[in-house]
Amino acid sequence: MPNSHCKKYTQTALKNAKKLRAEMTIFEQKLWYYLRAKRFFDIKFKRQVPIGNYIVDFASKEKKIIIELDGSGHQNIEQKEHDKTRDEYLKSQGYSILRFYNTDIENNLKEVLAAIRQKILSPSGRE
Repeated sequence: MPNSHCKKYTQTALKNAKKLRAEMTIFEQKLWYYLRAKRFFDIKFKRQVPIGNYIVDFASKEKKIIIELDGSGHQNIEQKEHDKTRDEYLKSQGYSILRFYNTDIENNLKEVLAAIRQKILSPSGRE
């Protein structure tokens, strides 16, 4: 009997996600401490989640929220265009996206957590 579960990611994305989980940045590790194991409002987040051809840093499928941490490379024009295309695809899959810079995690972690909290507590986790 064929597998009735339709995968929503490519095998390449799955392979890359596994590699990224093993090589999380210090900023991802810091935020993951708060999101893992349903520590944050009893919401299940996963890290380095493949969705289509993309891999997102953190996602709650329950709340349809994606959290992305951006380094300085996300400042250049090409990367901004890539991020825009990527975000449009992810939104078309029903997700809302929160983006934070690594410096936000380093210097304003309380504010980052407050923004995630606000998104989770908003109606259906979305604006």
